[in-house]
Amino acid sequence: MAKAILICGKLCSGKTTYAKELCAKQGAVLLSADELMLTLFGQHCGEKHDEYAEKTQRYLFEKSLEIMQNGVDVVLDWGFWTKAARRRAWTFYASRDIPCEVHYLDVDEITWRARINNRNRKVSDGAAQAYFVDEPLLKKSESLFVAPGKGEIDVWVQSKQEETEADL
Repeated sequence: MAKAILICGKLCSGKTTYAKELCAKQGAVLLSADELMLTLFGQHCGEKHDEYAEKTQRYLFEKSLEIMQNGVDVVLDWGFWTKAARRRAWTFYASRDIPCEVHYLDVDEITWRARINNRNRKVSDGAAQAYFVDEPLLKKSESLFVAPGKGEIDVWVQSKQEETEADL
């Protein structure tokens, strides 16, 4: 039976890289809210960002059902920063008898800061399609993110500083 895999972690914790690797390994389909939003709306949604994000996620939840009906796992890459967001996703799938896993990417502070700087450099150079992490976005993400409790996590991925050097 196909399952939904929620990729949870802070901004720039390596979620998208991990999600792509997981999809390649398992033959799953990646559904990325950021990818869709950046394609449709670009870097600057302003005060509409959260509204667009909610609509995009609703669309991707429904699209995931179509894909899983064909027996293919789906990897949802949009952070699941809050317990409420994780519970909403879990409830959505549980009510349809679809297995759901949470993969949590835990990243240390030094690695996290290095990845933010790396992403910003790549975005500024036009080498990456991702959100530029300015101070307001960083503060917003820090204020919203609540790490999942051990009981919420199916797969716990811990990033180490050595891995960051290879990513840069």
